[in-house]
Amino acid sequence: MKIISINEPKKAIRNVLVGENVKIYDFVNLYKCEIGDDTQIGAFVEMQERVKIGRRCRIQSHSFLCNGVTIEDDVFIGHGVIFINDNNPTIKKALNKTWKLEKVLVKKGAVIGSNATILGGVIIGKNAVVGAGAVVTKDVPASFTVAGNPAKKLKKNPKKTHGKNTFR
Repeated sequence: MKIISINEPKKAIRNVLVGENVKIYDFVNLYKCEIGDDTQIGAFVEMQERVKIGRRCRIQSHSFLCNGVTIEDDVFIGHGVIFINDNNPTIKKALNKTWKLEKVLVKKGAVIGSNATILGGVIIGKNAVVGAGAVVTKDVPASFTVAGNPAKKLKKNPKKTHGKNTFR
C-alpha cells in the first residue's frame, strides 16, 4: 500500500492509503482514509478521515462515507448511499465539538442498494442485503435482507447470496 495525494480540478485526494489495482474515478473528495486492493471508487464520492475500505469493494457514484465507517472485503455499495455518524446532531454540539462519533461497520460480502441511508452505530452483517432507499436504524443480521423506512427484516438469504467479484 502507498499514500497518495492528488490536488487537481477533477480530484481532491489527500493522504489516502491505497492498495494495488485501485480505480478512483473523477470528482471525488477523499482524505485520510484507506482503500484496499482491487477496489473501485465511483465519481462524486466523498470519504472522510478514518474510513477504511476492504479489498474487492465497489463504491458507486454520489456516495458519502463519513468519519468512522469501516467496509470489509467484497462489499458493494450502490449509488447515492449515505452513512451518518451522529444520530443527534445540533449546531451547539457541532460548534463545541461535543458530539459522539457513532461508527458504522459493514461486514464482508454485504450489498447496500442505491440511496440507502445507514445511521451511526449500525453493523451490517456478513452477506446481508440492504434494499434501495432503506433507512437502516438498527443492526442487520448476517445473511438477512432488509428494506423500508425504517428498514425491517424481509427474509433470510440463502447460504451464499453472491460470489466473489459478481459485481465486476
